[in-house]
Amino acid sequence: MTESHMGISQQTLVSRGGETSARKLPQYIAGMAATLGALAAGMVLAWSSPAGKNGVNLAKEYNIKIDEDDFSWIGSIFNLGAATICVPIGILTDIIGRKKSMLVLVVPFTIGWALILWSNSVGMFEAGRYILGISGGAFCVTAPMYTAEIAESSIRGSLGSYFQLMLCIGILLTYVLGSVVSMFTLSLIAAIVPLVFFVVFFFMPETPTYYLKKGDVDAARESYRWLRGPDYNIEGELTAQREALAEADRNQTSFLTAMRSKAAIRGLIIAFGLMFFQQLSGVNAIIFYSGSIFEAAGSTMDSNISTIVVGVMQVIAVFVSTLVVDKLGRRLLLLVSVAAMAVSALVLGVYFNLKKNDNPVTEDIGWLPLLAVCVFIILFSLGFGPIPWMMIGEIFAPQVKGIAGSSACLFNWLMAFVVTRFYSPVDAALGSDWTFWIFAIICAVGVAFVLLVVPETKGKSLEEIQVELGGGRPSVARSNYSDKV
Repeated sequence: MTESHMGISQQTLVSRGGETSARKLPQYIAGMAATLGALAAGMVLAWSSPAGKNGVNLAKEYNIKIDEDDFSWIGSIFNLGAATICVPIGILTDIIGRKKSMLVLVVPFTIGWALILWSNSVGMFEAGRYILGISGGAFCVTAPMYTAEIAESSIRGSLGSYFQLMLCIGILLTYVLGSVVSMFTLSLIAAIVPLVFFVVFFFMPETPTYYLKKGDVDAARESYRWLRGPDYNIEGELTAQREALAEADRNQTSFLTAMRSKAAIRGLIIAFGLMFFQQLSGVNAIIFYSGSIFEAAGSTMDSNISTIVVGVMQVIAVFVSTLVVDKLGRRLLLLVSVAAMAVSALVLGVYFNLKKNDNPVTEDIGWLPLLAVCVFIILFSLGFGPIPWMMIGEIFAPQVKGIAGSSACLFNWLMAFVVTRFYSPVDAALGSDWTFWIFAIICAVGVAFVLLVVPETKGKSLEEIQVELGGGRPSVARSNYSDKV
């Protein structure tokens, strides 16, 4: 998703600053300001965890009757909101710009939190969560797009990784606050974060790429000067960007023609498959309902503490992933990730089965659910969390990347809705043991999918990846390219 609308030119830009190198600090400031939106989205994602099993804490505090089915809708409808906005937000960013689109998102954020803060019915909670899904899902498209377009090539990877990191920090912050404050206070704090984002991000520049797409070279030049510093010669980078955009326009072919190509079809199979296994692994059920899972498991550790530990592990794992993904490769990390997730889900299923049958051994292994969930989250965050999004930017040709990437994003949120909406009913009908065994089986199938279908893209140019997906073999130029990079 990161590169769904950013254009191929971002892959080829080079800095030509002469003797004066570009300043990195302004780029980091702008990137961090943008990812405050990811922090806000992360807090929305994890909000239902402190609400307790089937929303018992929420129901008690607001004096509203919330049954199991009601709470599954409150927790899951966020995903439908996010799915709704995936394609429209990509169009909006091309019309009014990346910056204005992100600032506008503060409006639905504020409306959504207001509905939740002063809710007096399940319907108001659901409406608030749906609207928050629209704003949170839109940030999942716009923030990575913005950071990718403002950063020079030498720091684009690290700056782009801040989005996932800030998203996880938002989840952790919700876990921590949820253990010490009321749901109303938690919601109030979460509602303030988008306003802080608005104030900070208001002073950041629009991306040079957007200005160049609109033909406003002078505005693009000013944006580059803000981001690179007044002493840096931005003309070389500006010229390279203009030429790359012009080349992309010249090579534009019919969308339908491009979508019928073998490379595009294989790319869609890979993208949709990765998104399917990412969500059907059960990760959102664990993130959304981690507190409930630990309560049901009868863990000897306080469920709030256990949830916080999970959040900390997730943040650390995402940070580590940004350091190793270009060294170990996408495919290896995906394989290790999904295999470990299968084992973790299997272990959770076994624990719940033992507990259901009143096996006394569960009293001695009350720590096992926490360990299994931590391993699951850590390995998910190392592989199947960030890499599917990363590969979407690598496996699609420029002609189809925008719509193909948005459709994969839409599919992802729909799958997330299915898991979060039906986790509680399935858990009630089949039991926690069989619920996690189903997740384990899906992860095991995911191992086969990665082995048989997913290619390794590390060290390959976008052109080489398209050749391989189309059934051809990379030329000897690949080794030369790899040596250069």
